Amino acid sequence: MFTNVDAYINYFEGAHKRSVRDVSALPPAAASYEPETGEGENAWGIGEIVRHMAGARLYFIRAYRDEGWFFSDELRAADTQDDWVPCLEESANLVVERLTSTPAEWLTRKIKMIDTDRALSGWRILMMNLEHEVHHRSQIDTYAGLQGWDVPHIYGRSAEQVGLERERQKRLNAD
Repeated sequence: MFTNVDAYINYFEGAHKRSVRDVSALPPAAASYEPETGEGENAWGIGEIVRHMAGARLYFIRAYRDEGWFFSDELRAADTQDDWVPCLEESANLVVERLTSTPAEWLTRKIKMIDTDRALSGWRILMMNLEHEVHHRSQIDTYAGLQGWDVPHIYGRSAEQVGLERERQKRLNAD
């Protein structure tokens, strides 16, 4: 649970940087990639996913601010690979701008869900935003892996590199 808005913004900015890193690492072939099968969201190309990620950030922030659960078209298109990172950057800036002025009490106030009478605490709405971001970044990374494109390691090291440290770590922690 986040107990202050600044802590959330800090965490969000880290997630955003990882999304930008992964989208920036995609080769030119990614601009025309679309899944071979699927319908709706499951058939989106990478540009559509990027714009959806950017727009969904604002969707969740709008809900957190108790302004309703709806998307708007205030973002640039992400039709070309050159637009992907600017689209993400612009939405990140809007998220920070819209959250910075909100009071800490909003983290615990209840927000009615889009389609039920159930209400969630504000911090849970913000967590939904983060989880959505990771979900679609993982979707893009999965597509990249399936195409044989390099996928950045989330923490800068591969599982193989971590495995090479195992014996040293065991020795260091044997005391």
